[in-house]
Amino acid sequence: MIIVPIKEGENIDRALKKLKRKFEKTGILKELRERQKFTKPSIVNREQRIKARYIQKLRDQEEG
Repeated sequence: MIIVPIKEGENIDRALKKLKRKFEKTGILKELRERQKFTKPSIVNREQRIKARYIQKLRDQEEG
């Protein structure tokens, strides 16, 4: 359960922003979306390798 302490006179929008940030950090929503469908481990590994290549390519372009 996520608890957001609110100070006296604090704006409700600011409290909602804090709640949203905490919720995103926990990764609950991301996990729920991943659990909606089964992804084979080989597909997951392939996607990770593709992402790693992309990031490496960006870093190489940054240096050169």
